[in-house]
Amino acid sequence: MRFPVWRVAVFIVTAVWPLLWVYQAWADVLGPDPGKVLVDRLGLGTLILLLITLSMTPLQKLTGWAGWIAVRRQLGLWCFAHVTLHLCAYAAFILGFDWSQLGVELRKRPYIIVGALAFLCLLALAVTSNRYSQRRLGARWKKLHRLAYVILGLGLLHMLWIVRADLKEWAIYASIGALLMLLRIPPVSRRIPRLITKKQSPATKA
Repeated sequence: MRFPVWRVAVFIVTAVWPLLWVYQAWADVLGPDPGKVLVDRLGLGTLILLLITLSMTPLQKLTGWAGWIAVRRQLGLWCFAHVTLHLCAYAAFILGFDWSQLGVELRKRPYIIVGALAFLCLLALAVTSNRYSQRRLGARWKKLHRLAYVILGLGLLHMLWIVRADLKEWAIYASIGALLMLLRIPPVSRRIPRLITKKQSPATKA
């Protein structure tokens, strides 16, 4: 396995997030409604992990270091783990496992449908993230995993619907997402290595 220390470090950091939040909820330091805070943090953690996962390819192109790509699948699976915990926390702390309230919630908060669509797309990517699926699907595997861009759009829409009163934080994540999408446009993507080469050329001459 390449980059074992780097992989373990990424695993520890991504695992600590939800464990820390659960501990804070247990220690009663998340305010009067710790369940709601936990749901929000797990949802935001999912979005942040998705942005980090999508940044691995541009970072590899910018730096030439293969370690970014080595942890991309792990980060994607952690993203799915976070969204699963987000759904479980929602079912426990918001619905109280009272599924009869789900219909009421969907009518009052249609952004839940958007979040559910994002979860289903992430589920499809998680299930097919293994090498067997990659070989089995062939060229269709890359097309399927472009759903990550759709998931990003759904995630940002989901968050926008929730934080309509305060858009400052949402705008930061939306800007990062827009930049990551811009870097994937072929003309822009092809110029990234050239920009790095130009920056390095004076040092090379010296």
